[in-house]
Amino acid sequence: MTRPRVLAPLLVVAGAVAALLTAPGVALAAQRPTAVVALGDSAAAGDGAGDYEAGTRGEGGNWCHRSPHAYVHRTALAAESVNLACSGAESADVGFGAPGHYTEGSQAARLVEVARSHLVTTVVLQVGANDEADLTGIGIACIRAYLDPVEPPCRETVGPTVPARMAATVPRVEAALGDVRAAMREAGYADDDYALVLASYAAPITENMVPLQAARGCPYSRADAAWGRTTLFPALAGALRGVAERGGARFLDLVRATEGYEACSRSPRSSEYQRRITVDPEAFVYGGLDAFGYHLAQESFHPNAAAHAEIGRCVGEFVRSAAAAGACVTGADGRNRLETGAAVPSPA
Repeated sequence: MTRPRVLAPLLVVAGAVAALLTAPGVALAAQRPTAVVALGDSAAAGDGAGDYEAGTRGEGGNWCHRSPHAYVHRTALAAESVNLACSGAESADVGFGAPGHYTEGSQAARLVEVARSHLVTTVVLQVGANDEADLTGIGIACIRAYLDPVEPPCRETVGPTVPARMAATVPRVEAALGDVRAAMREAGYADDDYALVLASYAAPITENMVPLQAARGCPYSRADAAWGRTTLFPALAGALRGVAERGGARFLDLVRATEGYEACSRSPRSSEYQRRITVDPEAFVYGGLDAFGYHLAQESFHPNAAAHAEIGRCVGEFVRSAAAAGACVTGADGRNRLETGAAVPSPA
């Protein structure tokens, strides 16, 4: 006779638990795969790593060059990895209201969609090189200075402008970082629900080049190469670190991520981590005449697939470390090691 009285509260509790577990939000969270997401420019997209995704090889004017070998796919931080980065992107192309780049719109807007369909655990942003910092333009200026005997060294012509260039880049990256935060909030995430990492760039060349470096794909003077490695790239890294600190993001310095394995630093070139000047005739296959000019050599002086594998492993180690700042540094064995602390190491 007392059995119904015992069962009644148990049935109520069971019903409440069942209702909770079948609530739309809980059910969706349980079904969503975890994901790590990359946003930014060529360094994050994987330009230089090869095997680019169909639709990003120049088709219809899309030269984003997103590679399946990009470091975001090598972090082992989540069940899935999503690459929203696009070669040549500026900070404005990441943010909301992006003007459109290589046929693609705002990366932040697409992040909202990804964050709703996945349980995003990590977001890596790598941007700034194509803003006023203009690393590609500076590289071209250094090549021109090497090839033209009457042209002054780029470290002398460009060097004095570096502080102003970095100062002008900072607010643009800050705006992009702010929009990444806003995108995640729009998707329902609190700021501490995921790791947000801002990364700098690996220096692609070094003064320690093989003989006859120009003929072998690196038309830079050794003095200008040393300036780029020890001054230019660290200057941008310092500016980005400040953005990360003010924006509540973690900072990962990649300046030394290919150290000792830069373009033209080793023989054979297959043992290097950075591409030398690289001409890709297949660009005409996918991009037609639009490939003529810059896009033919778009992969030049970018990390290759081997470098991305090392960087991706280091990114994963950094995120799992919970450190506020760190650096990926290549050891003598070619493996990236993570160094953390208040001060990240600078190139000598």
